[in-house]
Amino acid sequence: MDMSLLALQSEHVTFWWITLGMGLVVIIAVIVLLSLLISFVDDIDENVKDVWDTATRLAQNTSTTWMLNQCAVRTEELGSEVGRHAELLAAMGGNRR
Repeated sequence: MDMSLLALQSEHVTFWWITLGMGLVVIIAVIVLLSLLISFVDDIDENVKDVWDTATRLAQNTSTTWMLNQCAVRTEELGSEVGRHAELLAAMGGNRR
C-alpha cells in the first residue's frame, strides 16, 4: 500500500471525528437552549396564572361599585329617619315630665 494513501485515509478519519465532535457540541447547545426555553415558558405561564387570578379577584371585589351612589343616598335617608325617631322620642320624653 502507498503511504500517501494511508495519510489520506487518516485525514479522512480525523475530519469525521471533528465533524462528529462539532455535531455533539451543537446537540448539547440545542438541548441547553431548549431547556432554558422550557424554563422561561413555565415561568411566564405561572406569572400569567397569577395575573389572571388577581384580575379575577379584582373583578369580583369591584363588581358592586355601581351601588355606592345608591348606598350613599340610602344612608342619608336612614340618617334622616333616625333623626325623626330621635325627635319623636325626645318629644315623648318631654311630655312625660
